[in-house]
Amino acid sequence: MSTLREQLEADLKQAMRAQNALELSVLRMAKSAIQYKAVEPNAKPLVDMDIVAVLRKLINQRKDAAEQFRQGNREELAAKEESEILILQRYLPKPLSAEELSQVVRQTIAELGISGPKSFGVVMKKVVEQVQARAEGKAISEEVKKQLV
Repeated sequence: MSTLREQLEADLKQAMRAQNALELSVLRMAKSAIQYKAVEPNAKPLVDMDIVAVLRKLINQRKDAAEQFRQGNREELAAKEESEILILQRYLPKPLSAEELSQVVRQTIAELGISGPKSFGVVMKKVVEQVQARAEGKAISEEVKKQLV
């Protein structure tokens, strides 16, 4: 099985051959962002989860930009940003459904044998380790708060 970085490289080459300008642009941007992360001071060799974090950051930037373009009545630019988001999302792990996330949180709370809002940090840490980028932090936080009441 190839790594996420190898998959991005292969898809970049394919986009070049197909002369797909949008995909080529997005994949080059992603590759550049990953490379910047890899050469940061005190950087460790990147694993797939590090690359997923970089891609999530790029997606969030695109979401913010699309929102700003919509507020400025620039629908065509917002649509371009959303197209870029769709390309980047192909490289993220399959997200957990709300039911799956709820189940993971419920199991974690049961395993730890704790309850009450004071245990929020402990539960959050454990759940984040278990889902490994398959759910957004905000969704995890809301579910943990809901179940720790």
